[in-house]
Amino acid sequence: MSHTTPPVTPSTKTIIIDDAVPYAQAMFGHLGNVITVPGKDITAHTVQNADALIVRSRTQVNAELLQHSQVQFVGSTVVGLDHIDQAWLTQNNITFYSAQGCNANSVAEFVINALFELAQHNHFDLSQKTLGIIGVGHVGSLLHQKAQALGMTCLLNDPPRERALERSRENSREKAPLNSAQSTHLEFVDLNTALKADIISFHTPLTLRGVDATYHLLNQQRLAHINPQQIIVNAARGGIIDETAWVNTPTQANIIDCWENEPHINPALYQTAYLATPHIAGHSFEAKLAGSTMVYNALCQAWNIAPQTHWQTHLPPAPAVIHPKTTPSQTVQSVVQQVLSATHNVQHDDQAIRKNNITDTYNAYETYRRHYPVHHEWVKQRFTTTGNQQADNLLTLLGFTKL
Repeated sequence: MSHTTPPVTPSTKTIIIDDAVPYAQAMFGHLGNVITVPGKDITAHTVQNADALIVRSRTQVNAELLQHSQVQFVGSTVVGLDHIDQAWLTQNNITFYSAQGCNANSVAEFVINALFELAQHNHFDLSQKTLGIIGVGHVGSLLHQKAQALGMTCLLNDPPRERALERSRENSREKAPLNSAQSTHLEFVDLNTALKADIISFHTPLTLRGVDATYHLLNQQRLAHINPQQIIVNAARGGIIDETAWVNTPTQANIIDCWENEPHINPALYQTAYLATPHIAGHSFEAKLAGSTMVYNALCQAWNIAPQTHWQTHLPPAPAVIHPKTTPSQTVQSVVQQVLSATHNVQHDDQAIRKNNITDTYNAYETYRRHYPVHHEWVKQRFTTTGNQQADNLLTLLGFTKL
């Protein structure tokens, strides 16, 4: 005789949710009593009587937080895992779900947008540059696709994925030798080769142990070989680059979205950055919504309750159509950059925390993250012709819809 788990009675459940999670009340409300709290203010007392905890990146989820609570489900609407003690959750039979990949496209778009901004400012052609992508997972793969559309040469470095792909290829050859050529074709290079690229962009998780540990992956020794014409981008995690050594490494430009000790970022490194942003590369509207939805569906499954869609009536309308104002003398790159800036002006993110006093920067860092303005990803954007067919084609390749 088969047994099914009876549905959870929503009225008996309490859900603590980071108040930066969009549509928290509308989406999760039918599952129980929703209480929203700023992520940094979620404490052991806050969660003492909670059944589920939904966080972003500002809450450290560990024994100290949960050991005296009745929480049986933890969901993270962001992709980073360094704020979650997964081993402790497993040992205590607490279900954990992380919205892996939810903001990957947002981060990839941020990097491309920032590089267009820098290329226009420094008068170079992106299509003539090499791009070293360190970490070719969710974000790195999408960045690779977009960079290829731009005509950039990419140097890919990801030892774990390289090993996994090689195992897959070997299995394919064993099972179907004649079709082995159909296997995914990606070429990887070692880290030192990738670090010779004109632009180096990091997209690994932050891991402290193991053969593929990424903490200080770009360390003092490797930074010593960086030349002053190279560009370094960190839109992954603080700690992947040794910031103490990075401060003393001359580069053409640093684009920094992720820092150690956020929001108390390194003031000397901050001064070196062409673009300094408060860990918002993954904060597009679509990324935040995807993170919330993925965790919501996981909690519904855990509690054996059918997901609902009523909350979608709260979604905003599509973004306004972009009407580019270009001139015949503009380059393709200039035209594309103008359109990208109309969807998300990364300079605004920099200026929001660019203060004369570092304490004011720290305060602005958290305030801006909490009240981050809405911007939509390129797949949601529509534009009328730029008057430049090559630019129109490139924008279409990047996901825009031409009207």
